[in-house]
Amino acid sequence: MSGFSPNPDQNFGVRIQEALGNKELRESFHGAMTFLREKRRQQFPDPDALDALRTRGAAIRERALAQLPDLLEQLEGQCQHNGIRVHWAEDAAEANEIITGVARKTGGKRVVKGKSMATEEIGLNTAFENAGFSCLESDMGEYIVQQAQETPSHIIMPAIHRNKASIARQFAEQIPDTPYTEDVDELIGIGRRVLRRAFADADIGISGVNFAIAETGTLCLVENEGNGRMSTTVPDTHVAVMGIEKVIEKLTDLPDLYRLLTRSATGQPITTYLNLISGPRKPDEIDGPRQVHLVLLDNGRSRIYADRQLRETLRCIRCGACMNHCPVYERLGGHAYGTVYPGPIGQVVMPQLLGLDKAGKLTQACSLNGACGEACPVKIPLPDLIRRLRHDGVSRTASPVRGQGKQRKWIEATIWATWLSIHTHPRLYRLSTLMATRLRRLMPPLPRAWTRHRSPLRPAARTLHETLQQRERARQKGSAREQ
Repeated sequence: MSGFSPNPDQNFGVRIQEALGNKELRESFHGAMTFLREKRRQQFPDPDALDALRTRGAAIRERALAQLPDLLEQLEGQCQHNGIRVHWAEDAAEANEIITGVARKTGGKRVVKGKSMATEEIGLNTAFENAGFSCLESDMGEYIVQQAQETPSHIIMPAIHRNKASIARQFAEQIPDTPYTEDVDELIGIGRRVLRRAFADADIGISGVNFAIAETGTLCLVENEGNGRMSTTVPDTHVAVMGIEKVIEKLTDLPDLYRLLTRSATGQPITTYLNLISGPRKPDEIDGPRQVHLVLLDNGRSRIYADRQLRETLRCIRCGACMNHCPVYERLGGHAYGTVYPGPIGQVVMPQLLGLDKAGKLTQACSLNGACGEACPVKIPLPDLIRRLRHDGVSRTASPVRGQGKQRKWIEATIWATWLSIHTHPRLYRLSTLMATRLRRLMPPLPRAWTRHRSPLRPAARTLHETLQQRERARQKGSAREQ
């Protein structure tokens, strides 16, 4: 069973080796990532138009973050005016307590949940189980990994690591009276029959929030399968869980972000469903929930927000494009990271949420090739943020990130300090290269063979004046020889 770890640095190397040794996994991810990259490329045939759209999307997110406290208060006021009950959760434990408390007050026991990374982040399924509720994932990919007692390996396509044969075996073994079939349409039909019964019987529906519009108090859900709409309209109670960074200022900000999200995530011009929820069922309406609750989740986001550079992390719209374009993620898959958010965005988010002492090693699973930054639809400078967190992990200077300096190794620090001293002092550099040539015979065979045909680099002149003096002496010597 794969699971999220509170200390993903532990056994990170072991998980990497296991992923690299799994040929089937690597083939699955290579095919899936290639397919998704091509679909996205087809949706953005004009590079200039794409860049302009990305610039607008980045500006919208940056403007929202610049006034985040005010927008959250405005969102709360508008939601309450619309009849939505708003709750604030400082951390995962408080969020789970609020949500399970709402469930207890309704008197229901059956819960269906639409796809939501925020609920994965707080471990809501486990909290429901501990509280005596049954919670069924209604997104097909989430349903597959839940039944297999696994965790999602991608934030958009949770079961991307699975092939149709393994899913066919799972359904045949776990769903009563289900014949073995590898026909994808039939497998989807089998899953939907199970889920439709769950929707009809559910007392409570849980969802995430893609964007929340402060101007109107509207919650926006983007999806393809209809499970989000069923989870938020069929049960009498709807609870939406949202990271506080998801708020945007105006309804007119939504179209550009919607275009970027759908095309970057799944290569679609639009998704099948765009749900805009602005309140519970009104007296003259025949469907919809009788109660709508919104849980605003902090869980470390305020600490990220406090640092001007790291605040750019919060621009993320959870499209997964950085993962789809990352050569490291393509070879490892999501489970190797051991975290809720894998890939490049996970390497930036998780060390800040868990601390560099627990998730700092994730930043090393990156070649800094820059593909993630180029793919990000809202222009988050992911390579720069990864470098920043690497620096904070080994630096003694103050940083708002927990566990700052915990990745520092005294041997490595001593080596680099020595290297710095040698390369900033010409005399010390000349002495070190002299010693290196004299002690060459003591080196192991391979480095000795490499250095036999190379001469040490000469240190650069320290000043322009010294350079000019050297040139003048050379010119004088040349003149003397000519005479």
